[in-house]
Amino acid sequence: MQRAGQIGDADVSALLRAWSEGDRSALERLIPFVYHELHCLARRYMRTERPGHSLQATALVNEAYMRLVDYQRMQWQDRAHFFAVSAQLMRRILVERARRHNVKRGRGVQHVSLDEAVVIGGDRTGDLVALDDAMNALARLDARKVQVVEMRFFGGLSVEETAEVLKVSSITVMRDWSTAKAWLYRELAKETTDGLRSMEASR
Repeated sequence: MQRAGQIGDADVSALLRAWSEGDRSALERLIPFVYHELHCLARRYMRTERPGHSLQATALVNEAYMRLVDYQRMQWQDRAHFFAVSAQLMRRILVERARRHNVKRGRGVQHVSLDEAVVIGGDRTGDLVALDDAMNALARLDARKVQVVEMRFFGGLSVEETAEVLKVSSITVMRDWSTAKAWLYRELAKETTDGLRSMEASR
């Protein structure tokens, strides 16, 4: 993974722990690292959105940063923990935005492609709500697979980076990623079918 300036992995982990303990000077030293890594995550995600998308990477970074700073009781473990939390934050912010826009599932929205975190086309706003619901259902069965989806899809991390964060092998990440995609596709397809049936029944 990239890192800002000359801060080494061990230094970042130590500073994160110091930040957890209330050391504001640690946060000041971490600011360049935090902004750099959040920008990397945001750029990777936003790269798959259509040009002119209403939410820009900078706005996503700023909101994620403000929430991270507000986590005063977060017990940071290490650099990997930071990436895990950041990916979760990206998911939360994007899904909250989708829900605020009150987009109805199944009404003229494009479909999400989880394959290598590439979108087939169009704006993902409506699908993010359905995807989030499906991921919540999957989390009740296998929390790690949901973490893999968060890292790969919302965080834009590679297989190797995801493996580093979750402390598992790359093969395990690829297996979880493939299984999670298949499960989520089935769940999303079922919801689309159920939605269409409900619309037909209401006529």
